[in-house]
Amino acid sequence: MLLKLQGGKSLAHTTGHLLLILLLTEVRKTLGNAHFLCLDLTVIKQSRPGQPWCQVQASMDTKPLLHYDSDSNKVRPLGFLGEEVNDTKAWMELNQTLGEAGRELRSCLSSNWTKRRCPPSLQVRLCCQREAEQCSGASLLFSINGRTALLLDTMSITWTVINPGATVIKEAWENNQELAEYFRKISMGDCSYWLREFLEHWENMVLPEPTEPLIMAPDISQSASIQLVTCIILLIITQLVLIASSS
Repeated sequence: MLLKLQGGKSLAHTTGHLLLILLLTEVRKTLGNAHFLCLDLTVIKQSRPGQPWCQVQASMDTKPLLHYDSDSNKVRPLGFLGEEVNDTKAWMELNQTLGEAGRELRSCLSSNWTKRRCPPSLQVRLCCQREAEQCSGASLLFSINGRTALLLDTMSITWTVINPGATVIKEAWENNQELAEYFRKISMGDCSYWLREFLEHWENMVLPEPTEPLIMAPDISQSASIQLVTCIILLIITQLVLIASSS
């Protein structure tokens, strides 16, 4: 006898669907071609002498890309990718855009709290995703004094309260259409544009040829990936059969 859950579905049926979701997620991870650009911005309301009030650290597909600070108002390349793209038009525009973003966030930091309650810092993780040559995701994750507070999905302009203490701030920002449009522009517009431009250079990069012939080892990672996908497909088929037989 099959154990029935609320709604009349069997435990096997429900478990099967959950397993399928996990399996399909793994296939997407293995075969997906999405790329990500993430910028971590930290804004301080009142900085000490010699301490930048705004700093930005960025990465592309988890690879270090750049660092920016308000004192120098300059973007410094990080890693191999940063060195490759630091003379592009998109890179030249970063100084101004990141400076504007820092000032906008600093304004948010001071305009929604009284001087007594104003938190010393605001951290924002801005991420965008490109897939199939278009923006397929964009969001901003806000932390106040290091504590995660709000999430904004700029694809749909949907706010999610993570820390109940940030409800008042969420309501204030949610009712500010100009602010929401700015967040949408910098994530779906600027961020996606930078990612697209940097990807073109990254994909067209020509690595220096070795001075001596190399003995190529078998591509173990590719073979392992093919085996993993094959196993996942077989598991999906097996689970579908089990679900069908239990219905």
